[in-house]
Amino acid sequence: QVQLHESGPDLVNASQTLSLTCTVSGGSSATAYYYWSWSRRPPGKGLEWIGAISWDGSTYYNPSLESRTSISRDTFKSQFSLQLTSVTPEDTAVYYCGSCLHTDCRADGYDYRGQGTQVTVSS
Repeated sequence: QVQLHESGPDLVNASQTLSLTCTVSGGSSATAYYYWSWSRRPPGKGLEWIGAISWDGSTYYNPSLESRTSISRDTFKSQFSLQLTSVTPEDTAVYYCGSCLHTDCRADGYDYRGQGTQVTVSS
């Protein structure tokens, strides 16, 4: 059973960088060609796709966030990470890591997704 777990600070000051890590356990050959993604849900709003990294290390970003976003991976640690720079209070959200066969899992659903972690940006 594949499980994902988000970790990182729950409070970030405005103008600083938000850094989150997703640890993957129980991976198998079945997920060899999956995409590993980050999404977020701001208070009172819908789920927003942030970006994804593929099995070959290619990255894909939401154009509205691309200039501030970086997704990377550490295959030895079975982790992938999100960095969002120059954050503002509008970046306050529950952040999720997830995985499926598409860069954006929202349409067809996540095969695997973490429980989410609340990140608050203080002004």
